[in-house]
Amino acid sequence: MSEVATDQLQVWVDQDLCTGDGLCVQYAPEVFEFDVDGLAYVKGTDGELRLAPGSRVEVPEHLRLEVIDSARECPGECIHVVRG
Repeated sequence: MSEVATDQLQVWVDQDLCTGDGLCVQYAPEVFEFDVDGLAYVKGTDGELRLAPGSRVEVPEHLRLEVIDSARECPGECIHVVRG
């Protein structure tokens, strides 16, 4: 029996570092959104923002490149992509 490798990615935003620049929202609006405080947050598949600090969501496979590019280009370096 072989093991199934998991390469699922998760992403979270550190709001303490967020500059509100909005690149993440432009790159992947299905994953990132601004709240009324002007900071970016991740949102779940239900479309609801995950407001608790350190909240993670799974990155849909078809949006992996956009999310990774968001993390690379973020001026605040606040987007963290990790293996789930």
